Amino acid sequence: MALDIGFGSLTITFLVTLYAVGAAIYGERNKNDRWIDSARNAMLLTFPLLTISIISIIYLILTNQFQVNYVAHVSSLSMPVYLKITALWGSQAGSLVFWSWLLAAFAAAVMLRKWDNERDLLPWVIIITAGTLAFFLFLNVFFENPFARLWQSVQGVTVSMFAPSGAIPYIPANGQGLNPLLRHPGMIIHPPAQYLGFVSCIIPYAFAMASLITGRKDDNWIYISRRWTLWAWVFLSLGLVLGMRWAYDVLGWGGYWGWDPVEISALLPWLTGTAFLHSVMIQEKRGMFKQWNMVLIILTYDLVIFGTFLTRSGVLSSVHAFSTSAIGPLFFAFIALTLTASLGLLLHRWDDLKSNNELKSFFSREALFLLNNLLFMGVLVTSFWGVIFPLISELVSGQKVTVGPPFYERATAPLLGGLMLLMGVAPLSVWGYSSWKTLGRSIWKPFLASLLTIPVVFYLGIWKPWYAIVAFWMVGFVIAVTVYEFWCGTISRMRRFKENFFVALWKLVTRYRRRYGGYIIHLGMVLMALGIIGIEMFQTDTQGTIDVGEYLQLDEYTMTFDDIAIFDTNDGRYVTRAVVGIFKNDEKVSELYPRRDYFYDARQYVTVPGMRSTLADEFYVILVDLDPITRAIATFKIYHNPLVKWMWVGSWVFIVGFIVTVWPDKKPHTRR
Repeated sequence: MALDIGFGSLTITFLVTLYAVGAAIYGERNKNDRWIDSARNAMLLTFPLLTISIISIIYLILTNQFQVNYVAHVSSLSMPVYLKITALWGSQAGSLVFWSWLLAAFAAAVMLRKWDNERDLLPWVIIITAGTLAFFLFLNVFFENPFARLWQSVQGVTVSMFAPSGAIPYIPANGQGLNPLLRHPGMIIHPPAQYLGFVSCIIPYAFAMASLITGRKDDNWIYISRRWTLWAWVFLSLGLVLGMRWAYDVLGWGGYWGWDPVEISALLPWLTGTAFLHSVMIQEKRGMFKQWNMVLIILTYDLVIFGTFLTRSGVLSSVHAFSTSAIGPLFFAFIALTLTASLGLLLHRWDDLKSNNELKSFFSREALFLLNNLLFMGVLVTSFWGVIFPLISELVSGQKVTVGPPFYERATAPLLGGLMLLMGVAPLSVWGYSSWKTLGRSIWKPFLASLLTIPVVFYLGIWKPWYAIVAFWMVGFVIAVTVYEFWCGTISRMRRFKENFFVALWKLVTRYRRRYGGYIIHLGMVLMALGIIGIEMFQTDTQGTIDVGEYLQLDEYTMTFDDIAIFDTNDGRYVTRAVVGIFKNDEKVSELYPRRDYFYDARQYVTVPGMRSTLADEFYVILVDLDPITRAIATFKIYHNPLVKWMWVGSWVFIVGFIVTVWPDKKPHTRR
């Protein structure tokens, strides 16, 4: 019953989205508000309909309905309830339904807003959001059906929604279980965060295209979609950070970012979205870069679809990707159609989007923001080329050439360094005209303060390689500028309103949430950069096979192999767990328990590292293998990762900055 209800609801939702598109087009062409309102109501209906499908899938998983192919693929009898629920997005078909459900929720929320002043945009927003939703539902209904069943016939077991001729239902005794690599808290939260970021990007794109179609020359679409853009960006950021944490904890290679194609596909829309958030401020303040902002919002939308295509098409090999599927060409066609149509529309309205002002100074804030955008685009082009080059090489030569991390690191490092420097310089610049002298008068104090990082680097002995000095100075410079901005604003309020320091600081931040929230976000980013510098420039590692009682040495650390335990659990795992002692300069500082978990249902090992973490460094231990005969000789790989914890500290600071930025005001601002 749940199966039929779920599939029926999914199919009806697909038809409803098609109706919404048709009704909106008809209503717009005939200037009939009743048809447009009908299309709006249809969009509101998609969310509850898809909720029925989502509940049906979860019910089928929780009740172990293994005759359903999706359930047999992602669940098993031994899986706990919380993992069975997260199995909703554990594979291709379910994740597509989840993606559509989130988009339906966002589209419904947009439909509920007041449209009095933007009534002309409404039908086009409906057409674009409903059209995108219809595409994903089309994939589910006809290609990746989460309700398809298993059937036994003389030809073997087949997958179909309806019974093939001569076939009988096939019900496995147990399912394969969720991929063990996905049974990690980071991967429970990471996909929803990533999907929320992806679907949020569709809303500002819909408003931008509606503004182009209607020929409106104002900037209302920016103000309407601002919070959607911010939410999209923060969820994209959160998805990236959670994905990095998952890689660091689960993949067992001592790092957080491997320039994997699917990792990069999530990074690409973040790059264009970040560039857009910076350049759109120039459009708001100075009426400039209107054409460029449209390009960025179009790229962000299509890079979201492109990233989804890479994950689901099977064209690239990745630990993050789903299996090969027939939906790849459909994604490619949809990307080509939307990109061509969007750029064609933009060219048609190009002259209507001319800037009201021109750049007057290379040192003005708008010029520095433009340079910031160009650097982001440099990282984008480099990353995009690295992703598609294997596809191009295979198409041309028949051989797939892999582009490895060294290419990305060498190509993007100078660009990322430039972005770091601009993060410090741009806040001290002014709008309009500015010279290097006026900028210099603002910058010299934090610049001098940042120079203090250099003797600290030499004192700590972390000045090799030489460019580490430059990297640490940049971190110090951005921190100094951020602190300086808070200090100057607070002191100004203290003098003007006779407030004490903490009251002045609080009112400053709450009065100018967007500005100072952005500074806190910058601070979070630069703290994350500190972690990146530490692990990229100073990580060391070694590997060895030792017996119980022996040890491995790495830098100032010594790891002793103390014991081994092998046991079954009550959740379908066979665990091999080592006990190792960690000594720093001959003093015991920790005891770790690296292990290897074998999952019976998936027939797969997962490595769980042991980590001793401080703000200064992290000692990271992997149990690579155990001699099956002696059960006393083990192979370990150990890493020493300086400063890596600042990656995760910076991400929390980043979240605080975002909360400050979007927190609603209780009442209109007064003069204070």
